[in-house]
Amino acid sequence: MQKLLLAGAAAAALWGAGLAGVAEAQIRLPDNRPGGKLLLTGGVSALEGSGGGGLATWAVTTGYGAADGIGGNVHATVVDLPDYELRAWGAAVGLWDRVELSWTRQEFDTGATGAALGLGRGFTFGQDVYGLKIRLFGDAVYASDSWMPQVAVGVQHKVADQGAVIRAVGGADDEGTDVYVAATKLFLAESVLVSGAVRLTNANQTGLLGFGGDAERDRTAQFEGSVGVLMSPHWIAGVEYRSRPDNLGFAREDDAADLFVAWAPNKAVSVTAAWVDLGSVATFEDQRGLYLSLQAGF
Repeated sequence: MQKLLLAGAAAAALWGAGLAGVAEAQIRLPDNRPGGKLLLTGGVSALEGSGGGGLATWAVTTGYGAADGIGGNVHATVVDLPDYELRAWGAAVGLWDRVELSWTRQEFDTGATGAALGLGRGFTFGQDVYGLKIRLFGDAVYASDSWMPQVAVGVQHKVADQGAVIRAVGGADDEGTDVYVAATKLFLAESVLVSGAVRLTNANQTGLLGFGGDAERDRTAQFEGSVGVLMSPHWIAGVEYRSRPDNLGFAREDDAADLFVAWAPNKAVSVTAAWVDLGSVATFEDQRGLYLSLQAGF
């Protein structure tokens, strides 16, 4: 009898261990090893918080976590224009070089211009941007022997906080969602990065002035792209272009462009500076100025 009990206990122990092993194999996640990517290959933080350039979203996931790791950052950006100031800050995380989650808060300070617009001096438009990006296929960096780029799809849900004013100037809604597909490729031998994206959007001034309007309500396809040259492992410089919808009858919205340079002394911090041209913003022409962004992460 004692032998039967011992045999039964041993079998139960083996059966339990087997189930535990199966469960562990099924739910085991990749090791969270940070720092697997090359410097600057996760991009910097774009205005809406995703990994990319200053104006354009790239297909890469933010941070330096590779396929077996997690990366993330916090970031802050200011754009100083002749008649306005744009401030943004937020955080993002990249999961196993496959998924990116981001949040950014944007504030558009009208300064003295607010009085001329009838809003009051220092009137500020704000919005929160919640982002999700998923890499579909390709590797922007390590598949250097292939012309296949890294391709990702993404969604950004935006919630503006001045609904009454937005509707007063012709905006259709104070909440909207952008959808995009992006492709990015780094040609290592030439030290050149090329990225392009098509975005379906009806956002006015990225959403700060609402979504849709009296001139156009529906989403339209817009292009955003970057070309950068890696001057060294720590420096990249380039140019960006972003087309934008023109939905509001009271104020023309122009396409945007910039010339940028980014410096990453290490994987913990990067600084991006740019000369940005936003064209006409809320009836004020020639809105060109300095873009400065600081990112810290892993």
